[in-house]
Amino acid sequence: MVLGALVDAGLSGKFLINELKKLKLSGYKITVSKVKTGHTFATKIDVFTSAPDQKRTLGDILKIINSPKLSSGVKALAKKIFTRLAEAESHVHRTPINKLHFHELGSTDAIIDIVGCAIGIEKLGIKQVFSSTLNVGHGKVFTKHGIFSVPAPAAAELLKGIPVFSNDIKGELVTPTGAAIITTLCCDFENMPKIKIGKTGSGMGSYKFRTPNTLTVVIGNSDLTFEEDAVVQIETNIDNMNPEFYNFAIEKIMKAGALDAYITPIMMKKNRPAVTLSALSPINRKDAVIKTILSETTSLGVRQYLVKRKKLKREFMNVKTKYGIASVKIGSMGTSTVNVSPEYRDLEKLAKKHRVPLKIIYQEVLKNLPQGIRKQVSKNAPL
Repeated sequence: MVLGALVDAGLSGKFLINELKKLKLSGYKITVSKVKTGHTFATKIDVFTSAPDQKRTLGDILKIINSPKLSSGVKALAKKIFTRLAEAESHVHRTPINKLHFHELGSTDAIIDIVGCAIGIEKLGIKQVFSSTLNVGHGKVFTKHGIFSVPAPAAAELLKGIPVFSNDIKGELVTPTGAAIITTLCCDFENMPKIKIGKTGSGMGSYKFRTPNTLTVVIGNSDLTFEEDAVVQIETNIDNMNPEFYNFAIEKIMKAGALDAYITPIMMKKNRPAVTLSALSPINRKDAVIKTILSETTSLGVRQYLVKRKKLKREFMNVKTKYGIASVKIGSMGTSTVNVSPEYRDLEKLAKKHRVPLKIIYQEVLKNLPQGIRKQVSKNAPL
């Protein structure tokens, strides 16, 4: 359905099929057709296979994706989606990820779905993806592992932290493959951002429901001054831990996938001094971050909130100076650059190497920024 919607929105079906031929896969055929649903039309894409699918590990699938003929962006996104899917399956089946054998999720059509999605996202130049709240459906689903309630265990695992609902439509409306794609791509699952609509497309599913079984894609140019996304804020109050342990705990929390972690002094009941340990986590790393907090601190539990963020668009640039190269983070608001921030670790290395004050390296990096960026930043905040 995702592929059908992208093709309906302007992705060339011929281009998609030719790109997918770069994979080391055989024994399949792709058809693209226009199908009427009610009073409108949608694009339906079917993948037909001529031989039973073999059991594949994540390593097997990543080797298939790693075709030298595919672009690096397509490979990176497809690998990210499949790795997320493997992590969910590993958790559900309590099997180490390197020993896990995919069944339906490692089939040829699943590989086509995921790699094809990555191809479409890159070709159409889509930079950010937003989604409505997901209707998961209800009832039972039949798989090679048995009969499960909807959503299937792997889909439920992938949808942790994502707003979902179920109404009276009976059937599986979000599959594990679909859940892996949508939760990897999307940065928010509520309101559509302010955009100028350019193209729309609808992809048709195989099952028949009392309402059209379609997925709609709306593609447009954003007028957002800021980028937007949603993360999970995780907190816990601690009053019985050796303060020397906090640095180690925060390092481990960051390695678990947190975007930031910090402590704030507080006073608890009975005037006991304590701290609030806070961590910001991507939705898909939430469980790993919580597990690390509970393992590395004396906390018995955490609070978690889904929080929205507005942020500057961030890019990195390498700046060459007489002391060496340093990475610089560029913050943009719309089309204007408003902040530049040299990476501290790079400054520290150059300062130690050349035995000069760190502030000299900092000034040298700013002095060697491209003139256009220097002019834009100086209008908002002097360098």
